[in-house]
Amino acid sequence: MKWKKWLENWDMISLKISVPYLEMEWEPRDADRAAAWSMFVELLTRVSTQPLPDSDGDEATALESIYSLFALTREIMREQGADCMEFSKLAIVILNQRVRPFTAKWHRLKLQGAFNDPAQCQQFRDELRSLQHVLMVYTGMLGEIAGVEDDLRNLEQASPVG
Repeated sequence: MKWKKWLENWDMISLKISVPYLEMEWEPRDADRAAAWSMFVELLTRVSTQPLPDSDGDEATALESIYSLFALTREIMREQGADCMEFSKLAIVILNQRVRPFTAKWHRLKLQGAFNDPAQCQQFRDELRSLQHVLMVYTGMLGEIAGVEDDLRNLEQASPVG
């Protein structure tokens, strides 16, 4: 399958990726699967994909959690090496095109005291929810690469014990 088709399947065609890459075959290797699993776990267990009710949590901590995705991604890519190119292509685009604009904006506003203003805190949470939607799709893509998305989706939909 070509990269373009794979991105279309996930409704992520708005990502800006050069045409030569879009025409390449999408062929994840074992290193891609390992990298995808590592990032999948990180994303699925953070505010990046989990609800942050307006009455709970802290905006600065949520911003730090989102920002930490950069260091985590770099670490995962270093661990897996050059054999995780499919993961790396996707991760770098998501970080630079979707996550970086959010963290850059809100880091500056945080330094200016935005999190002391309830209206700006609400705006942060609204924008976080939009980013969470993108990161949920990204998490699904990683789950597909890792071969686990369906298993975990079934787990989350399971009936409570008891």
